[in-house]
Amino acid sequence: MLRFLTAGESHGPSLLGIVEGMPAGLSVSIQNINTDLRRRQAGYGRGERMRIEQDQVEILSGVMDGMTTGAPIALYISNRDQRGREDMARLPMTVPRPGHADLAGAIKYGQSDLLPVAERASARETAMRVAAGALAKKLLAQCNIAVLSFVVGIGSVVAEIPNLPPKEWFRRAESSDVRCPDPQAAQAMRSCIDEARARGDSVGGVFVVVATGVFPGLGSHVHWDRRLDGRLAQAVVSIPGVKGVEIGPAFAIARRWGTEVHDEIFVETDGETHKHLVRHTNRAGGLEGGVSNGEPIVIRAAMKPIPTTSTPMRSVDLATMTPAQTDYVRADVCAVPAASVVGEAVVAWVLADALLEKFGGDSMARTRRNVARYVRSIPWKWTDTVLGTLS
Repeated sequence: MLRFLTAGESHGPSLLGIVEGMPAGLSVSIQNINTDLRRRQAGYGRGERMRIEQDQVEILSGVMDGMTTGAPIALYISNRDQRGREDMARLPMTVPRPGHADLAGAIKYGQSDLLPVAERASARETAMRVAAGALAKKLLAQCNIAVLSFVVGIGSVVAEIPNLPPKEWFRRAESSDVRCPDPQAAQAMRSCIDEARARGDSVGGVFVVVATGVFPGLGSHVHWDRRLDGRLAQAVVSIPGVKGVEIGPAFAIARRWGTEVHDEIFVETDGETHKHLVRHTNRAGGLEGGVSNGEPIVIRAAMKPIPTTSTPMRSVDLATMTPAQTDYVRADVCAVPAASVVGEAVVAWVLADALLEKFGGDSMARTRRNVARYVRSIPWKWTDTVLGTLS
């Protein structure tokens, strides 16, 4: 139903995106998209380039008078930090950086110069994913679905997340330069990043993406590639640096008895006749059998430390096949807060696609009407049960 393509290199003239499948009649604000682009650039531990780039999107087609037309949407983000094609060609890169796509990509595409691989594999490309995700979040908001994120760990520091509604976590995260809703942990995270910078090193961490207001029935159990948990996991692990994903408290659940970890179902009565279903736990993370089950969708992602460090690492010069060390290229010390914003974007995109898959509609009015009719037909009570603790 929905799809998008991106193009562009890290230090090329621009990033481009084509979004196809957005219903007509969706109100689009460039300011909202640019707000998410700024959020992606922010965060304690980001590198010098984030002070150079001032990402702003231009919409070249598919939107008129602030409303989508149903036609493909063309997005454009200019790169300030550019290298001309001639300059790039004069700078052959022959020492692959451990942890990057350099070596594997060069072998795959038969490249003797690693620079074309490095330029496209760069996380700079995620700026366009955030722009496309902002459109998806706008669509979801029309159906009362919100996608939020926050950071729960950087290095060895693990936050204590209070038992609060998700919107309060998000509000606290937005006021933190490490996107952590626990102030004490946030300060320890900054200290951890400072230590990594002083060591000439980098540090990774864990972020959480939560989707609230998701009604039961998105995705499908009938084929492996239609399972919503698989689609979400693929989207999140495609973020550069993300090496692990869990839905709900998955790894903790793996160590418990079955009767301790599944979310029991209850019936509650409003008034004399109206009954609805409710759960008091969300250990499944909002997904069962590849289908959304009406609880908030909770995804945790583990991001490895940035593989570019000011301390050289051992490698091989492919031009001479002799030992070599990596050259330092300015980079982030920690990009976990930024990755959480990218996580919001890709989760929103998958959910928007699943929503249109189920409800269709070439215009937002028709989509909203289909959603409202469906929601009225199910006896469900939405809750803010998110973390899925095992207590």
